Amino acid sequence: MWVCSTLWRVRAAARQWRRLLPASGCHGPTASSYSASAEPARVRALVYGHHGDPAKVVELKNLELAAVGGSDVHVKMLAAPINPSDINMIQGNYGLLPELPAVGGNEGVAQVVAVGSNVTGLKPGDWVIPANAGLGTWRTEAVFSEEALIQVPSDIPLQSAATLGVNPCTAYRMLMDFEQLQPGDSVIQNASNSGVGQAVIQIAAALGLRTINVVRDRPDIQKLSDRLKSLGAEHVITEEELRRPEMKNFFKDMPQPRLALNCVGGKSSTELLRQLARGGTMVTYGGMAKQPVIASVSLLIFKDLKLRGFWLSQWKKDHSPDQFKELILTLCDLIRRGQLTAPACSQVPLQDYQSALEASMKPFMSSKQILTM
Repeated sequence: MWVCSTLWRVRAAARQWRRLLPASGCHGPTASSYSASAEPARVRALVYGHHGDPAKVVELKNLELAAVGGSDVHVKMLAAPINPSDINMIQGNYGLLPELPAVGGNEGVAQVVAVGSNVTGLKPGDWVIPANAGLGTWRTEAVFSEEALIQVPSDIPLQSAATLGVNPCTAYRMLMDFEQLQPGDSVIQNASNSGVGQAVIQIAAALGLRTINVVRDRPDIQKLSDRLKSLGAEHVITEEELRRPEMKNFFKDMPQPRLALNCVGGKSSTELLRQLARGGTMVTYGGMAKQPVIASVSLLIFKDLKLRGFWLSQWKKDHSPDQFKELILTLCDLIRRGQLTAPACSQVPLQDYQSALEASMKPFMSSKQILTM
């Protein structure tokens, strides 16, 4: 999960950020070229000037919009989620970091307000999402280059559009790219109530795959189990249950999984490996436990298991923009057919960002915080 040549995209976003100046109340040509009134267009944005605890370093500031150039697009942000990667980026421990100061947020949906004279693929009223991470979506309005945006259909639910570009894309690619799974095959995953986990359950069900979904034990475990099963989960078990010897009998009624999806690490990932069929693959896309993945020598030698990693930013680097757009449209088709819904969400007004940030970092939080503008 490392950067290198994706950094230029983040730096490009940072350059766009520097075009946003602190609001001064002046009524110069930059503001008037952007707004029909004499008043400069005021933008509220969640900005951090240094890395640290998001609840302490993120501030709500007033900014002014830059003028719209020929290849630029003026957008009004509609909604933007708070993802674990957003938190990690602010903390300074993510695989790519924008130049500071930066506007938070890597995902969200916006509506086009105006376009520059050279823009051909977008028009006012269109819905768009970021093409890459680092754009800074936690703001009310922005000016981005056309190439930094991807159009999405506006006939899908707002929450689905706002959460489309990261978690469902990660889920779909992991299900498709590592094992040639057929209907009836099974997949096991941990962190099953996460945004990716919920997307995996639904996409797998649409593909005819069976899922074994591992979650941490909690007071409301039955409520969570019922919700995941309503999304298409076949089995929901706790970490403790997965470690019990009687789990050996569990697979008498279903095939051993050939694919495991790990977002936790530590003991949880070791247990996933133990359940894999011979020759199976475990894909790691997160490390919530902040502990290494430990694989026993016997599993690697006698079961020939494979350990892989996945990072959507790297996938985008290795594929063309058109391939990413195709992925987005595939997911939109699933949404229209009712086979993919947004994760459980809590909509929070931008000005209440402090409570949203704190909630997003609480343990056992199954509801994704979505900032509304």
